[in-house]
Amino acid sequence: MQTQVLIAGAGPTGLTLALELARRNITVRIVEQTSEFFAGSRGDGIQPRTLEVFDDLGVLDAVLAAGTPTPVMRAYFGGEFVGERRMSEPTEPTPSIPYPNLWVLGQSRTEGILRDRLAEFGVHVELSTTLVSFDQDDAGVTVTLAHDGAHETVRAGYLVGADGGRSTVRKTLDIPFAGTTDDSIRMLLGDVRADVLDHEYGYWFADAERPMEGIAMSPLPGGRHFQCATPLGVDVEPTLAVLQGFVDRYSGRTDIVLSDLTWATVWRPNIRLAQRFREGRVFVAGDAAHVHPPTGGQGLNTGIQDAYNLGWKLAAAVNGDQSLLDSYESERRTVAARVLGISSELLDKLVDGDEDAMHRGEETRQLDISYRDPADHGPLVAGDRAPDAPLKDANGLPIRLFDLFRGPHSTLLCFGKAAAHSNEPGVHTYTVVRPEDGVPAGAAPEADYAAGETPPRYVVDVEGHAFAAYRAGEGTTVLVRPDGYLGRRS
Repeated sequence: MQTQVLIAGAGPTGLTLALELARRNITVRIVEQTSEFFAGSRGDGIQPRTLEVFDDLGVLDAVLAAGTPTPVMRAYFGGEFVGERRMSEPTEPTPSIPYPNLWVLGQSRTEGILRDRLAEFGVHVELSTTLVSFDQDDAGVTVTLAHDGAHETVRAGYLVGADGGRSTVRKTLDIPFAGTTDDSIRMLLGDVRADVLDHEYGYWFADAERPMEGIAMSPLPGGRHFQCATPLGVDVEPTLAVLQGFVDRYSGRTDIVLSDLTWATVWRPNIRLAQRFREGRVFVAGDAAHVHPPTGGQGLNTGIQDAYNLGWKLAAAVNGDQSLLDSYESERRTVAARVLGISSELLDKLVDGDEDAMHRGEETRQLDISYRDPADHGPLVAGDRAPDAPLKDANGLPIRLFDLFRGPHSTLLCFGKAAAHSNEPGVHTYTVVRPEDGVPAGAAPEADYAAGETPPRYVVDVEGHAFAAYRAGEGTTVLVRPDGYLGRRS
């Protein structure tokens, strides 16, 4: 059987895309050139919008069970305790935003959860498999893979490079990767144990005169490790001894003994954006399309949402409708440019010694990302994120709008008493009625779907939250895309 989509790179972006395609019954292969799965924390901050994506993909419960909220950081300047701080104050959930806060989980554990979910669809990452070259024509892409000491030729309908900042796919396409690399700035990152410290808290050790030049230690869920981060003035080897030296220097203590270094790297600002995200049947996503500084916790999240945007459009193309593919670049490149600006601004504050660099504002949650374009009158007119709201089904049991959206389909919401039908394939239709109206007598909310038609299902709004969230009056209809963004409205 011909591979319909081949994905190079099995990080969060590639795994999310593979999962999006597999649940739509698209034949997908995902290859990874490394011989082992990544074992570090790296992108450990999962933003609220990504939690909503994980809700739809069926991995949210596992992510919440494995992770923790952002920790309270205990700050010690010059060896003296100066107080407790948070990157952001926790926000209470609302009917429209059920997951308002950053969630902490090491990247390797997030990837493991995504791999486990992908395996439920019979798809497994192919390690030690390198994309060597590819050529494309009007009908598909011919890819050469190297593994087990030999070469394999694969014919795929589409190829996606989720293969990182040094992307072979992007370089083969000769796509410019504009941006800057600043060798004057370095940051040492590493995952270590420090058993004398209370793992329920994070720690910020620094000189009193230069607090932003210290070392931050954030607890990682699921064990006793901390992620350490400290700016560097000169190149160093990312070793346990070097990290120990920084902790000794900035804490002024001799009892903090580091052990079990599982991952370490020296990071340099490499802030870049690909000029194009697509060429014919080949696409780039995640770090292959844009690389971010770690400030703001945006890189992993933006890549996951690239995949979430691209997956359903690729599936439509495989099934014969290629009209949506151009919208991937127009929508996601605009978002990537905006997010790079946020991350870069926080990096500048960090370099300038501004303590506000440690703060995470509303703009980092990615809930305000919009694909709205007043000039867009093409096949895909989209707007803001579709909000959640509490409902009751026809039997009076509590459900949510997110429950209606979950899955690979689009959702048509019809507000008011009159039932509506949709003959569009892949569209589930629901009529949202006010509490005082209730479900019409004789309605069949669990009716089976007829071929090519979605019978109406009724749900009851709770305290008017859905009507208010969608600014809907009687007779309003709203189409929600498979990726949870608002489409056409009438």
